[in-house]
Amino acid sequence: MKCLLLCMWTWVLLVLMGTGRSIGCLEEERNALLKIKAAFNHPYGSSLQSWSEDDGDCCLWNHVECDNITLHVTRLDLYLIRRDIISPRRPWVIDASLFLPLEELQELELTDNALSGINGTLYLKNLKKLSLGVNHLKRVPSLYKENSVEAQNLSSSQLEVNDALTDIVRITSLKAIVIRFCGLNDSKLLEGLCRLKNLEELDIYGNGFSGPLPSCLCNMTSLSVLDVQYNNFSGAIPSTLLSNLKSLEYIAFSGNAFEGSLSLASLANTSNLKVFLLLDNLYHLEVNTEEGTWFPPFQLWAFGLSNCVLNKDADSVIPSFLKEQFDLRDVQLGHNGMTGSFPNWLLRNNIHLEQFDLPGNNLSGAFHLPSNLSLVDMTWFDVSANIIEGELPSQIGSILPNLQYLNLSYNYLKGRIPPSIGNMENLETLDMSNNGFMGEISEILAKNCKLLRLLKLSGNNLQGQMLPRNSSFPGLEQLYLDSNRFTGDISPDILNSPFLEILDVSNNSISGTLPNWIGDISSLNVLMLASNLLEGPLSLSFCNLKHLTRLDLSSNNLGPNIPHCANFTVIKFLHLTNDKLTGHFPESIFGASSIVTLDLRHNALSGKLPNWIGSLQNLKVLLLQGNKFEGSIPLDLCMLKNMSILDLSKNNLFGQIPSCLKDLTFGNDEVPSYVFGTTLFILNEVDQYMYQSRFSLLNSYGGGGGYAYLEEKVNFRTKRRLELYKGHILRLMSGMDLSQNNLTGFIPLEFGYLSQLLALNLSHNHLMGQIPTTFSNLRNVESLDLSNNNLTGPIPPQLTELYTLSYFSVAHNNLSGRLPDRKYQFGTFDKESYEGNPLLCGPPLTSCDGSNQGGGITPSSIKAGEYDSWKEAFLWSFAGSYVVAFFGVVFFFYLNSHCQYLLFKLIHKLIPSLPL
Repeated sequence: MKCLLLCMWTWVLLVLMGTGRSIGCLEEERNALLKIKAAFNHPYGSSLQSWSEDDGDCCLWNHVECDNITLHVTRLDLYLIRRDIISPRRPWVIDASLFLPLEELQELELTDNALSGINGTLYLKNLKKLSLGVNHLKRVPSLYKENSVEAQNLSSSQLEVNDALTDIVRITSLKAIVIRFCGLNDSKLLEGLCRLKNLEELDIYGNGFSGPLPSCLCNMTSLSVLDVQYNNFSGAIPSTLLSNLKSLEYIAFSGNAFEGSLSLASLANTSNLKVFLLLDNLYHLEVNTEEGTWFPPFQLWAFGLSNCVLNKDADSVIPSFLKEQFDLRDVQLGHNGMTGSFPNWLLRNNIHLEQFDLPGNNLSGAFHLPSNLSLVDMTWFDVSANIIEGELPSQIGSILPNLQYLNLSYNYLKGRIPPSIGNMENLETLDMSNNGFMGEISEILAKNCKLLRLLKLSGNNLQGQMLPRNSSFPGLEQLYLDSNRFTGDISPDILNSPFLEILDVSNNSISGTLPNWIGDISSLNVLMLASNLLEGPLSLSFCNLKHLTRLDLSSNNLGPNIPHCANFTVIKFLHLTNDKLTGHFPESIFGASSIVTLDLRHNALSGKLPNWIGSLQNLKVLLLQGNKFEGSIPLDLCMLKNMSILDLSKNNLFGQIPSCLKDLTFGNDEVPSYVFGTTLFILNEVDQYMYQSRFSLLNSYGGGGGYAYLEEKVNFRTKRRLELYKGHILRLMSGMDLSQNNLTGFIPLEFGYLSQLLALNLSHNHLMGQIPTTFSNLRNVESLDLSNNNLTGPIPPQLTELYTLSYFSVAHNNLSGRLPDRKYQFGTFDKESYEGNPLLCGPPLTSCDGSNQGGGITPSSIKAGEYDSWKEAFLWSFAGSYVVAFFGVVFFFYLNSHCQYLLFKLIHKLIPSLPL
């Protein structure tokens, strides 16, 4: 036997030597790999260092796998190899001929290498899996022609414009292809891929494909994985696609704009299905799960259906076929408008659930969890924004012991927060905001949940101290306790959270001073303490908070000053309204080049507005209402080109309104969504199910984290109401309020060209002259208030063209003439808009022709009445002046005897018979 084995090994060695192979790997394949390394590192990369000419066995190199028997290279993993080539990481083309010597290559991984194409024919007859994700597979030849470093090794034929994947359809051996996030949008490419009859996995996630799904997909009967998520597909999902592809294990349609209707009964013959995902579809698609009587032949691992019109004809019921599913790991049914009682049965039937996600529905009742139920695999539980009521099960922490994410916000839950939640020692996110919870925060929760990164208990009726004594949240990053009834001081146990970035305790009854130790939390970038009972002055330790991007100390008593050392260099949103601040405009804001919102309303600040205010180039909201600022409006204010909302009302400003304010955009620029918000990291995705390639069973991956958005909120008075603007609405809002000052002169004609302005208030000043006819260009204005000034002349009839105007007032001026025609929006304004202008006439005021029967005042009677009134006033004034002068003279001579003698002597000369 030993002799036989020895002979066999001898024969293998002779064969290898006879074919030119070494025991390591083929010399030809080794040379090919070295050329591939050179191409990936060109011009100055340093990756694949283990690929050395001095090492003869390429099968031992990193990123290379060989067949144990033939020693051919079978797998090549070149994921993110060009990471060393930066500044800039320009797209490039790889020559397909470099891979051709690797005849037995079965898997080629080229993800995230900034590839713009593969030049030539990548014809590898044994290639089964090709991954080209996160590349730029739409070539722009000019990039190479202009850059000699990138183009020096590319021939003119390589620079021709060809689709990067044209030749891939010739690789008939392909069973899996991944082209995620490649910027592709040509539907012809998909039609070409349909020719790969042996394809089992097709992943085109995150491209720009649009239009309907190609009908040829229905013929790819070998497919087990189809992922078309997050493209721009529209139209209907063909029912034949689901019924024909009977081998499907994983199908994902999420993040498109499908419309029409889809019946899940078409899955009745898909016995191998494990994952079905149809999330984030923008409510364009009607999905029916209750059509006919069908029995699911499969046992799902993951089912996701959100933002759809679910079971329209069955009152949006929860899919009943899920009652036959007993192996679910992931259920996502958010934002479908589902009604009915909370589906406790889903939890009882699927004890291996890991993710349970049902936010934004109309589920009611309470969720009763049997005390003997143990969902030890559950890491994600979200039933927020429903109408669930009652108290939480007291043993919830024992039933769900391994949760990482728990969101019960925006429901009608009440009672105390169960102490058993402290048993969830893996909890990273706990959001129970906007319910009716009462009592104090449990000490067990505050001591045991040491992995918490986000704790949100806003909008409840919690009371007592902010945090229990000896609270310990060493990893806490975000703490929201706003809008409760907490009392006492700011808890010093916050110092036990050294990584705290966001602290919001606004709208409570917290008292005392802002503690000296607040400056020791150097990681803070959001501090919200508005509407409490805090007193000042601000301590100097406040100056240590150098990373603040959002600060709101409004409606406290923290004046009278802001420390000069306060560091606002990176601040974006600063709210100090109603804080009893005194003195001049805060110098600490000088140099705050990042500031977007500055709110100093309702303080006692005085003096002139500084000229350096024009250097705050990113300022979009400036709110200075209700102070004692004086002087003229500085011309430097006109340098704030990004301004959207300007409120200088209720001050002592005087002089003329600068016409250069017309240069402010007031919404004319495109405001990115991130400008009025703070982006923050938050755990938002755990264990979504996804396929693992090489034609294997499905596997899970931990999503881990993502980003959320903390919205900016701004109060601004328009249409005589104080409105709250936030989020998307704030980005759309624009307005200017200069009312209740001492401004004089004419209204600048240029204001009529602020075409994007939504609100303009110049009331309660001393403005004169006529209303500019250019105001007819304010096409988007909704509120226009010019009342309580000294304006004269007629109301321009062109203002009727302001079709968006919903509030208009010129009351208490000296306007005259006929009112504009009562058409369009002007047909909605009543007498209050015009009162206090006796020379105005026309509906809804008195008639201008004197024909009204109500005894109204005509223009002629107004003039006659005014003349009589003037005459009477003159006579009374003259008589009074005469009497005063007469008695003044008599009194003067009565006191001065010498003047009496001179007066009588003069009279004697004039009348000689009068005795002295």
